Amino acid sequence: MSANLVRTSKFLSLVLRHQPEVIGLNLDEQGWADVEELIRLANQDGHALSHELLERVVTENDKQRFAFSTDRRQIRASQGHSVEVDLNLPPRQPPAILYHGTASRCLDSIRATGLNSGSRQHVHLSREETTATKVGERHGRPVILRVRTGEMFSAGHQFFLSANGVWLTESVPVAFIEFPIVDA
Repeated sequence: MSANLVRTSKFLSLVLRHQPEVIGLNLDEQGWADVEELIRLANQDGHALSHELLERVVTENDKQRFAFSTDRRQIRASQGHSVEVDLNLPPRQPPAILYHGTASRCLDSIRATGLNSGSRQHVHLSREETTATKVGERHGRPVILRVRTGEMFSAGHQFFLSANGVWLTESVPVAFIEFPIVDA
């Protein structure tokens, strides 16, 4: 992805997931923003944005972080919000095992309290270890945790599948996490 698309994707993550107020953008209860308002406010704030550029970011982003509404008049982040939104995702039964990538420095905290959403609305889990590794690498020396999501589901925990294939849950208790042996 070009430097301009990466820059635009990071800007969209900021205003569609975390701080819409920095440009005065309004998100509805499901996290949708009006495309015309987004373009107008972004340009007023010095971020060159057009319909064509939005289209490229949505279609070319390998993580599919953003989605248009069916009429393409609204856009939202697929997951990862720190602002309160209801993505209106139906509960789903997850695979038996999913993965979570983190940094090795976080293991003591996770061993004590499990996986918690922190500033975000959900804990993010992936179907593939490679995806979890990429996530963990962003935060330091990566460590991959196996989460027994089938057992969690049987115990009454809810899971949701985002539009871009990320599994979401409120938290993961320690009892359902398999920790790797990590060198000191």
